[in-house]
Amino acid sequence: MAENVILEIDDKKYNLPLIIGTEGEKGINILKLRDQTGCIAYDPGFGNTASCDSKITYINGENGIMRYHGIPIEQLAEGSDFIEVAYLLIWGKIPTAQERRHFSDLLTDNALIHENLKSHFEGFPSSAHPMAMLSAMINALGCYHHDLGKIEGEDELGPEQQLEVLAARLISKIRTIAAFSYKMSRGEPFIYPDPNLRYVSNFLHMMFSLPHKHYEAMPEVAKALDMILMLHADHEQNCSTTTVRMVASAGANLFSSVSAGVCALWGRLHGGANMAVINMLQQIHDGGLNAKKCIELAKDPKSDFRLMGFGHRVYKNHDPRARILKGACERLFTKLDHKDPLLDIALELEDLALNDSYFIERKLYPNVDFYSGMILRSIGIPTNMFTVMFAIGRLPGWIAHWREVHEAENMKIARPRQIYTGNKELHYVPMAQRQGVSPIESK
Repeated sequence: MAENVILEIDDKKYNLPLIIGTEGEKGINILKLRDQTGCIAYDPGFGNTASCDSKITYINGENGIMRYHGIPIEQLAEGSDFIEVAYLLIWGKIPTAQERRHFSDLLTDNALIHENLKSHFEGFPSSAHPMAMLSAMINALGCYHHDLGKIEGEDELGPEQQLEVLAARLISKIRTIAAFSYKMSRGEPFIYPDPNLRYVSNFLHMMFSLPHKHYEAMPEVAKALDMILMLHADHEQNCSTTTVRMVASAGANLFSSVSAGVCALWGRLHGGANMAVINMLQQIHDGGLNAKKCIELAKDPKSDFRLMGFGHRVYKNHDPRARILKGACERLFTKLDHKDPLLDIALELEDLALNDSYFIERKLYPNVDFYSGMILRSIGIPTNMFTVMFAIGRLPGWIAHWREVHEAENMKIARPRQIYTGNKELHYVPMAQRQGVSPIESK
């Protein structure tokens, strides 16, 4: 028997159906709300609004649960890697050994970008932010690689195979673009991808090698970065993912949709959280503060000090990704025997906060950004590249959501409503009649 809720407006009652997800989540179906009642829902920030139904990622913030296509993130972190997770997100299944080899071969074959695209980098100032370059270059890729159903020379491929080619091209080329952006900012020559290296090691090779000096990533370094990418691969309907879905709903191609996602992720309230953690630690170090004093300031309502990297909008419990990265962080630092005053401050802040009743009662635990920032810094990734790392990791999720939008039976262009709060009707006053009065005047 279908469940309904009753909405009462002006003494009139309306039955609205309930939608129940596979994990028991309930949503009120308001598709016909305006037609039936003349009213619309008001929810700035969409914190209580489901813009879609999706099969990709499940999050339960109260219990600290996160799953990709039903598989707990803890299991994937223990036995999988970024490329396998990318395949899982896009196609909804763990690849067979043959499927994995084929997808890996596609990534290797598509690592290079068109030589003409190199001239685009020369048009950017050396001070350009890597995220600006990343967004622009992904959009430019659309000029060289056609959209689904129009892959030149591959017309014999079906839609699924064509999407696999497109996905591999984008996932492979984004790391090349990111590495070239870094090299551009430093005035160093571009380093081309090495087909003999795995995905993350190849990216680090392009980042840190020089013509006279080859960089070879330690296995622990490559594993830690792979873990960061895997844990950021999707996170339900966050701002950038919803942006990708909204742009895709207009029928936009994959490159344009992902480019828009990069721009959304670049926003200071979205993808820059791990960079904010490092900036905070730097300010603490430069200001001569100690961790204990910072904890006290964070608890003082009169203080402007904010402890970055603690708590999360979604998780009201431990962020499951943070628990995983904490272990990766500890293993990496032990291997590197890394000495960094900022990391010492971070670890002391973590220890104090986890044992302070103020933070425990409010469930303000270290989140994924707290540990990812420390790992990226220890690897040598500069802070202005942190959000780029986020974008590389989030790309498979964006592709999966783009696919979900385009394959939806009831695909509709996103078109939110609004509550108008401007002027009531005004009359326009022609120029010849104004004589000192406003071009418009109240009715």
